[in-house]
Amino acid sequence: MLAGVPTILITGAAGIIGTMLRPRLARPDRTLRLLDAAEMTAGPAEEVVRASVTDMDAMTAACRGASAVIHLAGISGEASWADILQANIQGTYVAFEAARRAGVRRVIFASSNHAVGFSPRESFPVPDYAFPAPDTYYGVAKVTGEALAGLYHYRYGLDTIAIRILTSFEKPPSARALSTWLSPDDTARLFEACLTTPDPGFRVVYGVSANTRGGWVSLREAEALGYSAQDDAESLADEVIAEFGEPDPADPVLRYLGGEFTLPDLDAEIP
Repeated sequence: MLAGVPTILITGAAGIIGTMLRPRLARPDRTLRLLDAAEMTAGPAEEVVRASVTDMDAMTAACRGASAVIHLAGISGEASWADILQANIQGTYVAFEAARRAGVRRVIFASSNHAVGFSPRESFPVPDYAFPAPDTYYGVAKVTGEALAGLYHYRYGLDTIAIRILTSFEKPPSARALSTWLSPDDTARLFEACLTTPDPGFRVVYGVSANTRGGWVSLREAEALGYSAQDDAESLADEVIAEFGEPDPADPVLRYLGGEFTLPDLDAEIP
């Protein structure tokens, strides 16, 4: 276990998940060091570092004295190859390498179900460590991040955990998300488990709540780390269905784990 976990560096702390984690990971004996290119205001027991995750010197300085890095930074959806390459692939390399240079022993990487987005419905629940089946350049970047997590564990001895997050929002943003929602509180429970589990080595786990309509992915590895999902999207089903309608089993967004990311709309443009 990380002794005391005095300082946790969170990259991309101004984003959706970072904003959810800040109050939920706060502890009397813990400092959250928040790094983002966007402006933020530090709260109690917080430090703010305004920098790009692709800046090796700034990242290495931000990692110094930290017990763990939670790497969330990057473009949070599909984008051009050039943009994904810089922000999501290069930025993730910098996060791992800066942690190594600064002597940080644990990195928790926000991967995504889009690393295995083309897993078909017939394969549900998608098993832990399922072979990559990325659905976008964004998904490719998550596969690359998982590979970096493996490299930095096996070559350099860091504890590295990649979380294949499904749909982490304040509430389910679609009818499909009644199956894939990861609630804010469960998001924090999972990251807390990743921070405090003893000697995890290299792990790849899924992040999803205990949804009645779930069962799309395995939670065995996440539970082995100490995660216990408490929330269920069904508590919000009436509200979600009133807005979006009941899920249609024939809807192509339900054919694969990656949902709308697997549709032809996101095909790469031909030069």
